[in-house]
Amino acid sequence: MKNWKVVLPLALLAASSAMAFAGPVVLNLSGLQDQEPILNYFNAGLGGNGSGPGPADGIVFSSNALAVVSLSQGGSGDFDNNPSGGPVAVLLSGAPDTMNVAGGFTTGFSFFYSATLAGSVTVWSGVNGTGTELADIALNINTPGPGCPSGDTFDYCAWDPVGTSFAGTAESVSFGGPTDFIAFDEITVGSQFAGGSPVIPEPSSLLLLGTGLIGFAGILGRRFARRT
Repeated sequence: MKNWKVVLPLALLAASSAMAFAGPVVLNLSGLQDQEPILNYFNAGLGGNGSGPGPADGIVFSSNALAVVSLSQGGSGDFDNNPSGGPVAVLLSGAPDTMNVAGGFTTGFSFFYSATLAGSVTVWSGVNGTGTELADIALNINTPGPGCPSGDTFDYCAWDPVGTSFAGTAESVSFGGPTDFIAFDEITVGSQFAGGSPVIPEPSSLLLLGTGLIGFAGILGRRFARRT
């Protein structure tokens, strides 16, 4: 199995164009390859391996943010069951991933995530994680757990929606946490609801959550890429 923990520069990239969002924007990574730096893909540019050009959303990621494809789809990521069904974003280095939105955005920020170690996400008024902290989201361990399908053999199989509303205009978001232990899907700019709309748990999911929380005790972090 592949181990995609590689060394990349940590320099942050600023978005080269500004835009105003007419509504929530859900980032779709399906145009990127396995272990490809996201970089300028969502700024009508290219990913680190040359994929693109992507949509003109005015969004740029720092070089330590990767798109990863699931092992079940021929990639290296130890995940499945994610809402988009495509690649997810992961943290490559110990420094926070930074997502810059040069034109700014308002209202809220959200995503689905899967984690075997805790982390956090912070919304900032300035680019590159500067200015005023507008909101902070704590990411708790949520996988493996009751959110995983029965018989699932992947370590990252439970995906929780989280989000926040905030006052003011944000120009960047920092994704922090241990290297290789947290994944993000359907990152949504301009809404507190992941994917752009509220997610209502089914009664069976709530029952599983209530009866399965004890299983989290003593869980050790499991890296996102499977090892041999």
